Amino acid sequence: STMEETDREAVATAVQRVAGMLQRPDQLDKVEQYRRREARKKASVEARLKVQSGITIEKSQPLHLLVSITLNLTGNEKLRKNHLHITFGEVAAFILLYFFFMFWLHWFYSVFSFFAFLLVPEIVRETQDLIERGELLQAHRKLMDLECSRDNLMYEQYRMDSKNTHDMNLIHTYFGDMQKLSEELAKQLWMVVQRSLVTVRRDPTLLVSVVRIIEREEKIDRRMLDRKKQTGFIPPGRPKKWKEKMFNILERTVSIRIEGTQADTRESDKMWLVRHLEIIRKYVVDDLLVAKTLLDQCFPPHYDIFNKLLNMYHQALSTRMQELAAEDLEANEIVSLLSWVLNTYKSAEMMGNSELSPEVDVNSLNPLISQNVVDQLLSKYMSTLTSNIIGWLRKALETDKKDWIKETEPEADQDGYYQTTLPAIVFQMFEQNLQVAAQISEDLKTKVLLLCLQQMNSFLTRYKDEAQLYKEEHLKNRQYPQCYVQYMIAVINNCQTFKESIISLKRKYLKIELEDTLSSSHTNMDATLDIIAKEGCSSLLDEVFMDLEPHLNELMTKKWLMGSNAVGTICVTVEDYFNDFSKIKKPYRKTMTIEAHRRVVVEYIRAIMLKRISFKNAEERKEGAERMVKEAEQFRFLFKKLAAGSGEDTEGLCDIIEAIAEVIKLTDPSLLYLEVSTLVSKYPDIRDDHIAALLTVRGDASRDMKQTIIETLDQGPSQPNPNYVPIFKEITVPTLTVPKLLK
Repeated sequence: STMEETDREAVATAVQRVAGMLQRPDQLDKVEQYRRREARKKASVEARLKVQSGITIEKSQPLHLLVSITLNLTGNEKLRKNHLHITFGEVAAFILLYFFFMFWLHWFYSVFSFFAFLLVPEIVRETQDLIERGELLQAHRKLMDLECSRDNLMYEQYRMDSKNTHDMNLIHTYFGDMQKLSEELAKQLWMVVQRSLVTVRRDPTLLVSVVRIIEREEKIDRRMLDRKKQTGFIPPGRPKKWKEKMFNILERTVSIRIEGTQADTRESDKMWLVRHLEIIRKYVVDDLLVAKTLLDQCFPPHYDIFNKLLNMYHQALSTRMQELAAEDLEANEIVSLLSWVLNTYKSAEMMGNSELSPEVDVNSLNPLISQNVVDQLLSKYMSTLTSNIIGWLRKALETDKKDWIKETEPEADQDGYYQTTLPAIVFQMFEQNLQVAAQISEDLKTKVLLLCLQQMNSFLTRYKDEAQLYKEEHLKNRQYPQCYVQYMIAVINNCQTFKESIISLKRKYLKIELEDTLSSSHTNMDATLDIIAKEGCSSLLDEVFMDLEPHLNELMTKKWLMGSNAVGTICVTVEDYFNDFSKIKKPYRKTMTIEAHRRVVVEYIRAIMLKRISFKNAEERKEGAERMVKEAEQFRFLFKKLAAGSGEDTEGLCDIIEAIAEVIKLTDPSLLYLEVSTLVSKYPDIRDDHIAALLTVRGDASRDMKQTIIETLDQGPSQPNPNYVPIFKEITVPTLTVPKLLK
């Protein structure tokens, strides 16, 4: 309180005066003399004080206290022991001094108040000019002087009379413009702080000035707070906390910088997020490098400015990434975001930049978004991707189907095989999504691969159905589509491409240890592709045999025996079709050639079994048999030519025709059973009705002979060729003209 302070000052002054009296050694000898003299004076003073005490104490309480303290001092035991005594004259002089000081203080206060009233506006104007000219240090110096004057006056007023708010308000009003000045200066400082990363490159001294001003203010804040603890007084506007404000400004600036990098929206640019994230990456790296190399030198070490900024950027990024994660992102956008958050952020392209080391340790950086948010995004990504893939595959198939009805042939690959773009489109899409998933994690890549193959499985079933519909539509009108054969070849070839692509995809993206998890699905896909290809090949052969039908119908007729060129036409037609079939890829082309060969032979034997001719005599039998052998040779030559390079032995098929010709040609009926039994032992799937039909075509076997031969054959051994594929079981014999013979 004011009283206590007055006491302390009186003691200090009294001690100082007594000490002044006893500065030489010879004065110590006179201490007793001083003491007695002062005792007498003291008694006299006390008497006079008693008379005047009523007035004195009322007029001046501090004076009364000062006198009491001084008198106590003169009678203090400790001082007495140390031969220290104060004369009453000195006390009186001190009291006069005190009165003079109090009078001077009141006078000074009044005069200063008057002059302050005159001078403050002028100093304020000067300070304002300095601020406008950007001379911030000088402006702050003047501001400090003004604040110091105001604060000291207020403090003195507070000491004299803390309850006198009128005088306090008067001082406050005198210095009213000074508060605006402080705010104006602060505004300038914050503008520099906001642009600190630019300023530090262009004009580092300006930034240093700002930091010095903030440091001065921090010092004043501390001093004022200390005085408040001691006296209870603190000037208005204190503490200013400019350092704290500076960090708040920096934090807000960093947030705005991060948010402000989004220049586009999805509507204006599909790549908006990629662009946004790339700009953020560049800004953050640039800013932190500037902070490390330049900014750090403009701040005192205890500001720890680089680490504070690093934390601000991390926090601002975390907030921004969470905002983005909460948006309704598309699948590719989710991937861009996760890839950036999980990989780019800590990579050498960003926080792992070697120039930021060792101040930035990527291992100590917290995740930008929580694992929970990551999982939600991944889950959303997988469900979005699933529906996308289904949509893409459906669209790809619809596009492919439109090609099937074109009037121009399909494209051929570099080896000349017909193909459509379907496998390339499908697997390019799979590849893109797998590469994208691989950017995020190994686990996601595997999940996406499984998803792709799972959807591929369903897609191939639809592909099979569409190929079947294509065939059925064509059969309604064989003139349409114009390039049916060529596009069906392309569909068959696509099956081989799909097979190879699936293997390639697995090899590239699937870990060996996960191979087993996909084996069943892979087997299913291969089986479906084989069915599509087989049905495609079969439908193409149906085309061939529909064209061959009129010529096949000529076989084993009178016209044929008279010298028809049906087989020649059949061979030319087959060869013509196989010129197109050469555009089929090898594994399927080989199967196709074997199947064509087999079907030609089956149709030829079927023609025999239809019993369209019955030879009248040995001459006709000989002529017919020779013709059969010759035509078998034509077929053999044709299919050898078509199977060139396939390494397939197909001669055995034509041997069946020659073996039947031997039975027809036989001139000695007694040997007929032997010849027939040889035929049956080679081809054990020959049924009784086949033998009966064959004997009918021979034209010389009675009903009883047929019966005997058939019954005897049942006991005979069979010695088929181990490579023989049953052929007779496919051939039915008409039963209208011949009674059914049961085994």
